[in-house]
Amino acid sequence: MSTTLGEKVRHVRESRSVSIQELCEKSGIPVEVIEKIEAGELVTSLTPLIKIARTLGVRLGTFLDDQESLGPVVTKSGAEARVVRVGNTVQTGAMDFFSLAQGKAGRHMEPFVIRIEAASGEDVRPSSHEGEEFIHVLEGSVEISYGRETYRLEQGDSIYYDSIVQHHVHSADGRPARILAVVYAPL
Repeated sequence: MSTTLGEKVRHVRESRSVSIQELCEKSGIPVEVIEKIEAGELVTSLTPLIKIARTLGVRLGTFLDDQESLGPVVTKSGAEARVVRVGNTVQTGAMDFFSLAQGKAGRHMEPFVIRIEAASGEDVRPSSHEGEEFIHVLEGSVEISYGRETYRLEQGDSIYYDSIVQHHVHSADGRPARILAVVYAPL
């Protein structure tokens, strides 16, 4: 049985006997945002999820997985499981995350195929979090705003960066794109 992202966040928070107010104070995320995430009313970016995971002492994948396996996880082409949709605003377009390691216990990296919807405007709101990210463009064009620089990547291009620097990934030409992303966020 699959549960929603918000239900998983609430379940982990409650299982650790942490109130929403405590989570707010320790993570720096406003109470209203946490309530909306748990209610499934907010399509959030990864940054708040990483802060929530770190505050609760779990890895990011805890919110994205349903089952855990100690052995290797093989994901056949086209069989990726959509686990979450994130995005800052409608203008920057949403991203659908498809897990490539769903169920792998104890992992330190989070590999995804991500479908980036076309943006309808230029409202880019960068975020940052501890860790590193690797992105390889599978289809289309993407722009990565990284600090004061902007990098345009085409199909076949890749980038590896420290995610503590303010960054944002979005479609470069108003059309959808697909990327392979591997996110490392230490506990």
